[in-house]
Amino acid sequence: MRLVVIELRKDYHRGAKGRSESEVPALNGISLTIEDGDFFTLLGPSGCGKTTLLRCIAGLEVPDSGEIRLGDQVLFSSSTGINVPPNRRGLGMVFQSYAIWPHLDVAHNVGYPLTVGARRKLYSAAEVERRVDELLRLIQIGHLAKRKATMLSGGQQQRVAVARALVMQPPVMLLDEPLSNLDTRLRQDLRVELIRLQKMLGFTSVYVTHDQSEALAMSSSVAVMRDGAVEQLGTPEETYDYPRTRFVAAFLGSANLLAARVVAVRSTEMERGAERFLFELQTDWGAPITAYGRAAFAPGDRVTAAVRPEGVRIASNAADHASHQWAGVVETAQFLGDAIEYRIKIGSHVLRARCERGQQFAMDDAVVVELRSKACTVLAD
Repeated sequence: MRLVVIELRKDYHRGAKGRSESEVPALNGISLTIEDGDFFTLLGPSGCGKTTLLRCIAGLEVPDSGEIRLGDQVLFSSSTGINVPPNRRGLGMVFQSYAIWPHLDVAHNVGYPLTVGARRKLYSAAEVERRVDELLRLIQIGHLAKRKATMLSGGQQQRVAVARALVMQPPVMLLDEPLSNLDTRLRQDLRVELIRLQKMLGFTSVYVTHDQSEALAMSSSVAVMRDGAVEQLGTPEETYDYPRTRFVAAFLGSANLLAARVVAVRSTEMERGAERFLFELQTDWGAPITAYGRAAFAPGDRVTAAVRPEGVRIASNAADHASHQWAGVVETAQFLGDAIEYRIKIGSHVLRARCERGQQFAMDDAVVVELRSKACTVLAD
């Protein structure tokens, strides 16, 4: 079911005395469309507004203005005064703390949403038991049905929280950093589990995280947030390969930022419904390079280009066919397990390069650096 957010604003300082003009609202006019079946991730640093947006969608926070729609239903509208209570929005939510009842066993925790309030009359005891058993098997914790919540590991508690949110078969699942309390290996395993469940059951997911690798691995769409606004929205591949601003380039992974001047606009093409330009650039400290970008620039314009460390190629000797190369010296080498990241000193500048383990250099080695094809992006700011 499609979820639409229109010009949503939330200001925790509204009406407070002594507010400075430098303070920004928690949500600053955010508009989003989350398609049916999408795994949509809100990514950003602490304080960017991602959890506030999720809580507004859930009905746990009341926006100052804007509108939220789920399919044909209006969940919130400041213009008409509609504000559907959280328990009537039909959404599932998994909290960062899991919020599991400590005095109940696993089966009763999962079945709790079916047995409270008005819902008690809708489901017989047999139906509740059937649906709980079905979900516990699906999430692979059927053997824990009678175990007390206080006797569960972190990963087991996370699964219980997901099962409880799914038991009402919600069209949209809201997940607020549900993996942040887990160790690295378990976090990776449960990423796969969440994607499997989402594909199998077909619900729409809105997922909050500050973990860049988590966002890239799990999402069909990513909204990178900053200061209460969406800085960039797109697929993980598009957002990573073509960051539009310095913030996105630096936050979503790591990037080398190169000061440069536009020499020429070599071509313009349409890609995924948007214009993409190919520029010839002259860096402040090396040979000309080519770079792609979404924003239009003219010859002579000063720009910043970004290139990921894996887009930097290093070799011992210069290649005769390559014209865009720089001579440098290895300053540091950092072992990352599946790769090695180098810092290469080129004059007074430093480039980071990430290479496979089979290509190894030592500190102070003289090397030649070039950029891989289509590795460089011109930023809009």
